[in-house]
Amino acid sequence: MAVSDNRPFFLNLFKIRLPVTGFVSIFHRISGLLMFLAIPFSIFLFDISLQGESGFNQAAGILQHPFIQLISLVLLWSIVHHLVAGIRFLLTDFDIGLEKRQATLFAWLVFVIEAILFVLLAMRIFL
Repeated sequence: MAVSDNRPFFLNLFKIRLPVTGFVSIFHRISGLLMFLAIPFSIFLFDISLQGESGFNQAAGILQHPFIQLISLVLLWSIVHHLVAGIRFLLTDFDIGLEKRQATLFAWLVFVIEAILFVLLAMRIFL
């Protein structure tokens, strides 16, 4: 009689191959978390900017810092991804795109549309 081994094992997350739909879902959660974490800083900048012309110039100066601009790009990505992936998830709530082939196609479409929108918005904002 064989004895079952109930010891815990090491789960290497880098060896698990997620489908593209899994990546869309994980990035959707990450983007939502990033947007949530950006709320206090956004409120801080908004508060500074409403304190008159000098406060507005101070807030604009903060936004000109290269590190803050990098963070702004990440936040722009998170907003665009969350919006496009959210539309995909709303479609699945209406039973659209539930089959494996359609779900994979829609997931790839999320990444393509997201990339196009992100590049267009980033060029418009930062150039």
